[in-house]
Amino acid sequence: MRRPTILFMNRVYPPVHGATGRVLRDLAESFAREGWHVTVVSAGERAGEERRNGVRIIRVKGAERPSNVFVYMLIWLKMLIMALRLKGRHVVVSMSDPPLVVVAGSIVARIKKSRHINWCHDVYPEVMPALGMAVPNFLMDIFVFLRRRAMKKCDKVIVNGRCMARYLAQDGLDMPHISMIPNWPDIDLTDPERIESEGVSYKEPDPDMLRPFDRLLKSERKFRVLYAGNLGRAHPFETILDAAEILKEKNKDIEIVFVGGGARYDDLVEERAKRGLDNIRMLPFQPAKNLREVMESGDVHLVTLKDEAAGFMVPSKLYSGLAVGRPCILIGPRESETAKVIRDFEAGYVVAEGDGESLAEAIATMRDDGDAWFSAHHGAIQARQVFTSKDSITAWMDRTWDVVKDDLERKAA
Repeated sequence: MRRPTILFMNRVYPPVHGATGRVLRDLAESFAREGWHVTVVSAGERAGEERRNGVRIIRVKGAERPSNVFVYMLIWLKMLIMALRLKGRHVVVSMSDPPLVVVAGSIVARIKKSRHINWCHDVYPEVMPALGMAVPNFLMDIFVFLRRRAMKKCDKVIVNGRCMARYLAQDGLDMPHISMIPNWPDIDLTDPERIESEGVSYKEPDPDMLRPFDRLLKSERKFRVLYAGNLGRAHPFETILDAAEILKEKNKDIEIVFVGGGARYDDLVEERAKRGLDNIRMLPFQPAKNLREVMESGDVHLVTLKDEAAGFMVPSKLYSGLAVGRPCILIGPRESETAKVIRDFEAGYVVAEGDGESLAEAIATMRDDGDAWFSAHHGAIQARQVFTSKDSITAWMDRTWDVVKDDLERKAA
């Protein structure tokens, strides 16, 4: 049988930072190890081509942080043209970045006579208002029409949250076309050999254990609330600042640490300075070799999501926090997938956006009540056994094979 071929289309791919790029890398390399011929069309500061771990990566030139809708549209067009220049693939997988790349994937699949899977991380254009993107009503109507038509033509739409599946079903997409496969934490955080070697000390860490990451922060040992990853336009931080003001006066042994970057990182730096919040520490993205150390340095992990983004996107930060067995607090909508996971496993708290007092209270409870912390810690341990890279990637491969197997078997006959 001819070697199966697959083309992924997504603006972000490592070393460019972004959750979609990270999970795409894990999935693409897994397909390559299974014998698939894998190509990724993405964007970068420079156009070019490379091969890494069996994956062919083709980048068109595009800004790492697009400043407006028109820049996104230009990248979209470049990616479409590049994909059309390539030989046909058995299956095309379009993701969600740039917006409406599902439409580009639909065009490529039709012209190249390929199967088409949409891996929906963000529902565009509906999520645009939550991202601060002003789009005229007539354009929004056109974009929604194009997105709906492209999704309905897909052989499969894979979403990463139940809230997203529910929205798309209510929007008219047939349920048999939808599969829910959750995202996963960085594979380095879920290495079974590493977890097994650490045994009980990993599952129930010593509160007095020296954390090497403290040396990087050059701070005394404090109870650490960690926000690690991208601080994008749909990830509000004002509630965290309000909570930090309260904690600064009442709980001086609590610190909030941001590690990462993103479109709103500079805004956070400015607001922190205005309020004089020296209990907030900030660091840029750290090298991959420090990942586990960074994630384990947090006693509690924060996840944020704008209320208006519920059903349109699912933050991946939760799974990284769960992977290292840490309680998590969502500042965001209770009807979201993230909130449901936290409640289902009793792995932390859900706080409404804008409620700084409740957030401060939740953090203080985790700091002062050992039973509350260890109960949420146990829930996180249970959750990480469910949300694994192995299970999600296996499910992905099974769904893909279901889509293309008839074509491959017919051509082999």
